[in-house]
Amino acid sequence: MKSILKSLESIRAELVEGLAGVAPSSMTLAQARGRVAAETAVLATPLPERNKAVLDGWALRSLDLAGASSYSPVPLPNAPVWVEAGQELPDGCDCVLRADMVDCTGPFAQAFAEAPPGEGIRRAGEDIAAGRPLVVAGRRLDAADLLALRALGHETIPVRVPRVLLLDVAARDKNSLTSQFIGELLEGEGADVSFENCPRDAASIAGALDDRECDMIVTIGGTGSGHGDATADALRMREALIAHGIALRPGQTAAVGKLGAIPVVALPGAPDHAFAVYHALVRPALDRLAGRLAGSGVALPLARKISSMVGIAEIALVRWDNSSWLPLSVGDLPLDHLRLADAVVVLASGSEGHAAGTQLEAFLLRDI
Repeated sequence: MKSILKSLESIRAELVEGLAGVAPSSMTLAQARGRVAAETAVLATPLPERNKAVLDGWALRSLDLAGASSYSPVPLPNAPVWVEAGQELPDGCDCVLRADMVDCTGPFAQAFAEAPPGEGIRRAGEDIAAGRPLVVAGRRLDAADLLALRALGHETIPVRVPRVLLLDVAARDKNSLTSQFIGELLEGEGADVSFENCPRDAASIAGALDDRECDMIVTIGGTGSGHGDATADALRMREALIAHGIALRPGQTAAVGKLGAIPVVALPGAPDHAFAVYHALVRPALDRLAGRLAGSGVALPLARKISSMVGIAEIALVRWDNSSWLPLSVGDLPLDHLRLADAVVVLASGSEGHAAGTQLEAFLLRDI
C-alpha cells in the first residue's frame, strides 16, 4: 500500500463523478418495497373519485339533520339510503349516520342526531388529490407507497435498481462474514446484488473484474500490505486504480477505481473497516446510481462532544438518547457498538470534532 494517504473527499468526488441514475425497470409491487422510485407521475383523477362511505350506515344530507337529537328526533324529508363502507354516496348526500341514529320503522324516517358535512365519509380527492404525485422519484418505496399504488389500481412501478457485483476475495480462513454483512447492507439500500468468490492472486481478481454486466463492483478483502493482498494490484493491472490508501479511520487500506464508467470500491476484510468504507464511499456512489434524493440524514444536538483528528476523516457511531445523538465510538468501531448504534456520521478530514450541543447530521441505520 502507498504510504501517502489520499483524502476521502477527493477520492469520493472522483468516484462519483459522471455517475447517473441507472435506467428504470418495471417491477411488480410485491417486489418493489425498498427500491428507489424512478418517476414522479401525477394522478390524473382524484382518489376517491367520488364521495364514499367510511362506515356502514344511512347516507343523508346534513342540512336535513339540523336540531336532531335523541330527545327531539327530526323527520326526514326523503327516505335515507343504506350504504356499506366503501360504497359511493348517492347524489345530494354529504354524511353517513350509524344505523341506531335513524328509525325507519314508522310512517316516515326519523333522525336522532345531527351530523356535519363529511361525517362518516371520505370526500372525493381526500385520500390523494388530482395532480399529486403517485410516488416521489428518488425515494425508497415503503408499505404506504405500495398501499396507495394498489388503491389506484397499479400492479407495477418503475424503479432504479443498481446491479452490484460483490466479489469476495477469499480469506485464508474462508470466513465470509464481511461479504455477507456488506451484501445485506447493499440489499437493504435497494441494490440487486450478485455474489462471487475469487482467489487472492492479482491475475484472478483482475480476470473477475473483466466484462461484467453490472453498475458497480464492490470487493471484500485483500487490500492490506500482506503478501497475499493483491486487490489493488489487480486494479492497477486493469489501469483502473484511483487510489490505494485513504485518509479514513477505520478503513485506510481500502482501494478505489473505475473500470470505464463502473465504480469499483475494494473494502478491507475486517467488518468494521468495511462498514466504514461502505458508508464513506459505497453508499454515496449507490445513491447516484439509484437516483436517490439527498438529505437522508437526521440532525440532532450532540449529547457530548466528539473529538476528531485533523487531516483524516473518521467514522463515528451514535445512538439516539433523549432527542440527541450520544457518541458511542469514533474511528474504532467495536462489534458491540455496531449493533447498538442507531446512526453513523462521516466526520470530514478538516474537522477537529464537535462540541456538545452542536447539531450533527447522522445517517440512520435503523428506526429510532
